[in-house]
Amino acid sequence: MTSLAAPFPPLLTITSRLTPRTLRGRLSLVALTTAALLMVLLTVAFNAVVGRHLQHQADDELRTRTAAVATTIDTSGPTVRVLETSNDRLLDANVWIYTGTRLLEQPPSPAAPLTHLARELVEHGGRRCVTAEHPAPVRMCARPVPDRTGAATVVTALDLTPYRSSADTLLLGSCVLDVLMLACTYALTRLAVGRALRPVGTMTDQATRWSAVASEERFAAVARPAELARLGTSLDALLDRIRAVLRHERQLTGELSHELRTPLSRIIAELDWWQARPRSAAETRAAHTVIADAAESMRTICDTLLDDARGGAPAVPGTAEVRPVLRRLTESLDEQGHLAVTVLVTGSSTGSGSEEEEGDLEAGVQPALLERIVSPLLANACRYARSHVTVRAHAAPGGVHIALTDDGPGVPESFAPQLFQPGRRADPGDGHDGAGLGLPLARRLARSVGGEVTYDPGHTPGARFVVSLPAG
Repeated sequence: MTSLAAPFPPLLTITSRLTPRTLRGRLSLVALTTAALLMVLLTVAFNAVVGRHLQHQADDELRTRTAAVATTIDTSGPTVRVLETSNDRLLDANVWIYTGTRLLEQPPSPAAPLTHLARELVEHGGRRCVTAEHPAPVRMCARPVPDRTGAATVVTALDLTPYRSSADTLLLGSCVLDVLMLACTYALTRLAVGRALRPVGTMTDQATRWSAVASEERFAAVARPAELARLGTSLDALLDRIRAVLRHERQLTGELSHELRTPLSRIIAELDWWQARPRSAAETRAAHTVIADAAESMRTICDTLLDDARGGAPAVPGTAEVRPVLRRLTESLDEQGHLAVTVLVTGSSTGSGSEEEEGDLEAGVQPALLERIVSPLLANACRYARSHVTVRAHAAPGGVHIALTDDGPGVPESFAPQLFQPGRRADPGDGHDGAGLGLPLARRLARSVGGEVTYDPGHTPGARFVVSLPAG
């Protein structure tokens, strides 16, 4: 059996297609629909009230004519008589007079249905009014003549065509007025909503123009209505979070590239040296060892920085022997033929200069993290030193201090407040390679484990940086 597909799309699909896509269009449609319903209700109520009022007017007119006709009926004698008056033509128009159920007078050429209806009114007795629709709309009322016998009844009829015409005219006028009001409502609503949403369009254009990272513009800086002011505050908070995430991402990317540059340079240099001429097996093994150490260093750098970026300080801080880490860092430095790098590890800040046994001084951080904290400071000291760099580690109350001192030009006093800001350099054109990321990275990593990196402005000549870390 073949199934017949629906010839028309579902009603929901049609409705969704007819629904305006813009907020202004939808609000205007809602306002138009609401106004239309209100107009329909008001129009129906108004015309119902007008119809009842016109019917009451017709009934009043009939009662007045009935009372006038009743004055011409004489019921004082043994029989009911109709007196002749000067205005009897007006009184005889559409008037039936009965004595009991016997017809005394009727209009000159009455319609049969009306005469039949008048007789029914008399037979039912009392005061009653009915409406007949054929052959034309007519209102008929019956009223007994007030006397002691109540033997006479007057029935009057009134053509309702003028009243119906007035009601139709009022209905047509109401519909025309409703259409005009709805058109004005729709136009004014679109205009008002458009003006109300204009700040939203401005905010949208601003958000498109503003840079997510560099711009410091704020939506809430401009006076707006309360609702849009709240929206602007929420958007500002959202932008701040986005900017923070993007800045963090850029910072992480810069730090990774900064830290990976040294081991990557060692790998490239070792490969260039190995490819320059044939090497012996021992030299090849030595080159492989250097490359493996550099690759391991790169892996450690990536793991350390990514772990710090994900959650800050590690759940298990760990401990690191200071001396092996410092020696490993100095041994992995690029060739610095003109520099002498001295590493001193003493038991206290007033140490006699005699070195302790290895393993006596421990810091409360993981070895990889200690490398990443000290490495940028050591590279910076070697970059600017003239002849000598000293790395001194000693125990301090509650922790370990590592001081890195060089005999270079030092840090200009005016630049000292910006020393740990990412991307800042005292003299970008001094000929030294650097991106201004090492010192901020060292301080951030130290602070992530409860430590600190500080600059000693009182040290001369050269520069002195001190790393404070918790004890192991």
